[in-house]
Amino acid sequence: MNISELGEFGLIRRLTDNIKPQNASTLIGVGDDCAVMHYPDKEVLVTTDMLMEGIHFDLTYIDLQHLGYKSAMVNISDIFAMNGTPRQLLVSIALSKRFSVEDLEAFYDGLRLACEKWGVDIVGGDTTSSMTGLAISITCIGEARKEDIVYRGGAKDTDLICVSGDLGSSYMGLQLLEREKAVYYQQVDEARKSGNKAVLEDLAHFQPDFAGKEYLIERQIKPEARGDIISRLREMNIRPTSMMDISDGLSSELHHICERSGCGCRIFEKNIPIDYQTALMAEELNMNVTTCALNGGEDYELLFTVSIGDLDKVEQIEGVKLIGHITDASMGMMLVARDGSELELKAQGWNPLKN
Repeated sequence: MNISELGEFGLIRRLTDNIKPQNASTLIGVGDDCAVMHYPDKEVLVTTDMLMEGIHFDLTYIDLQHLGYKSAMVNISDIFAMNGTPRQLLVSIALSKRFSVEDLEAFYDGLRLACEKWGVDIVGGDTTSSMTGLAISITCIGEARKEDIVYRGGAKDTDLICVSGDLGSSYMGLQLLEREKAVYYQQVDEARKSGNKAVLEDLAHFQPDFAGKEYLIERQIKPEARGDIISRLREMNIRPTSMMDISDGLSSELHHICERSGCGCRIFEKNIPIDYQTALMAEELNMNVTTCALNGGEDYELLFTVSIGDLDKVEQIEGVKLIGHITDASMGMMLVARDGSELELKAQGWNPLKN
């Protein structure tokens, strides 16, 4: 169905009619000029992200349902990274005429799956046209007690540096998808030049073989916000001294924490958690797996520091790895290699505005 058949408000009704609030703080959601929310005893956390076609995602290899899921999760992750609880989501989309109503329904299916997982209400947004492809802007609103909020600037000398999950797998998934995309377009180009219509017809159903690499693909197109780690930290009565989610790469996020906290750090290469599939893919592509883990980005794992007195407790949390410690600023930000040598830790993660 063409979107023009429904119009803006008809499309909004179709996409949001079955969205029901789950949080007491949501008084009025979709359907009025503004959403209405009430937070009597909590601080309000607000984060927003824009995702641009051709910059942040490629519809050659991500479908709209997964794109909706990822768009929500990357914002929900920011609320968890402040030790907060996500509650509401605002969704704004600009799209061209090549998208149908069914495309938007698939996108909203993904949004709802992510929101239902963490009890988040979709409470509004905007929909408009675009001349240059698909643009997505998501705003997530959360809550936290003032004393529970964790900032980037609270790390102190001797604090322990921890990460959840494993690193570099999303980047390896992206490299794999980009490689297969290049192979596909090369074959299409050769078939067009030779005029081989039979090959072109076969390529219309082209499916890369990702057997044995499914985890890498999932990490790239279906990231998960680590609310489970936040819950375990609360259960263990651990309040991190600083925290971020790893969206731009471990090295860049460590720089943010150290610069805001006025400190240095030592992390150990042998302690950086790397999945087996990530290591195999890096070897296949002739890439340094540690470099991928440090700079790849889009892992959406949690990077946090805790007091050294919490060592015994944090070691009991499954899926959390101790990778180093905070030092005095005069000692710099260093990576201790497997051979014991020390290298300056440079922020080489994703920077969308860098040449």
